[in-house]
Amino acid sequence: MPYFGRDSSDRLETCHPDLQRLFREVVQQVDCAILCGHRDQAEQMRVYREGLSQLWYPRSKHNLIPSMAVDVAPFHAKKPHVRWQDKDSWYFFGGYVKGVADQMGIRIRWGGDFDMDGNFRDQSLIDLPHYELF
Repeated sequence: MPYFGRDSSDRLETCHPDLQRLFREVVQQVDCAILCGHRDQAEQMRVYREGLSQLWYPRSKHNLIPSMAVDVAPFHAKKPHVRWQDKDSWYFFGGYVKGVADQMGIRIRWGGDFDMDGNFRDQSLIDLPHYELF
């Protein structure tokens, strides 16, 4: 059974309890890695400058304590463990997470479908690792 490593566990601990419950459930069936939970001001401004976020501190849900957002990647056993170009893997994982969240009664928005209309092709912003509570 998949499980979180130390870094993923530590990052997940910075997140809202509902996100913790959700991804502890998800990882029981689909291996994944927590890339980011809470971001402090310096980290948020760094990712903003690098173009990895469109939001200044403190406007991101990652900046709250606990974090109301988490970035998660499907994890592959063989290297590279995170396959950024494997879009099928990302979309499968996003659908799985959304299904588990719905079953658990946890309302999330996924960065692959920010407008939450089920159409992945109409997105002006695509952030496949991003999940947030709303």
